[in-house]
Amino acid sequence: MNRRQLLAAGGLALASGGGALAQPASEVRNGKIAINGATLNYSAAGPADAHPLIVLHGGRGYGTHGGVFETYKSLAGKYRVIGFDMRGHGGSSVDGPFTFDQMVQDVDALRQQLGGGRPMVLLGGSFGGMIALSYALKHPQGLSHLVLRGTAPSWRHEEEALVNFEERAARKAPMATKAMLHKVFTPTIVSDEEFRLIMFAMAPMYVEDGETADLDRILANSQRTVYRAKVHNDLFADHSYDVVDKLSDIKTPTMVMCGDSDWICPPEQSRLIASKIAGSKLVIVPNSNHGVPGPVALREVTTFLTERA
Repeated sequence: MNRRQLLAAGGLALASGGGALAQPASEVRNGKIAINGATLNYSAAGPADAHPLIVLHGGRGYGTHGGVFETYKSLAGKYRVIGFDMRGHGGSSVDGPFTFDQMVQDVDALRQQLGGGRPMVLLGGSFGGMIALSYALKHPQGLSHLVLRGTAPSWRHEEEALVNFEERAARKAPMATKAMLHKVFTPTIVSDEEFRLIMFAMAPMYVEDGETADLDRILANSQRTVYRAKVHNDLFADHSYDVVDKLSDIKTPTMVMCGDSDWICPPEQSRLIASKIAGSKLVIVPNSNHGVPGPVALREVTTFLTERA
């Protein structure tokens, strides 16, 4: 099954009842909120007193919540779906510190202020998945469910990503170099402009195998995206993120999802997480890279939340 068929299958499953929790999207509220000395840009949909579901974006120093919020906002109704740009990202203020611990504290404050302090579904992909895992270990009482997509439990996944890069870069992203990837994984990016150029060169690495990279679209996305080298560098400055030996402490119902061709957080990382969290559900999505297609991700998350209600 190719990616187009996967997308069709995901939409069919939702339409035919496979997504029993999904409902027509309610009105989306966009706003700003003061959290721990920063102003965070957020979106929310669903009743204020509904079960909170907070989504975390990836992309240290350049990610935003728009895409992941759009994927899951149809769950608004049973859930209050909330997405936000982490401090230093997108439309949020550039107020430090930019650390894993600070991001975790921001998530909990957001749960208190926008989620009514109720236990939440926390969904994070890539870097957002790392923050979600860190949160689960620090604030287990704040969770009802944990959903991880394309992430890793340790910075050591970078070694595997480097091997995958060297195997694929020549045919997928010929402008990207090993030195550029090193900068992406270290606090060594010298300016916002260098950051933009590196990510433009590397963008085809995220395209599904067998698909042709739309370079004009990549260029347009690169021009729209806010890149902040300092935020990236600060978040990579501390290589202390390694929760492998603590994963067994997580008792929250957990789903771990990953594309089978994810090059930057390979499936072995998701298998490792799932093997150490008792009772967790592992979903490896075929013919999918780092970003699992939205309809498929929504279908799998909806099924998991229904099973573990």
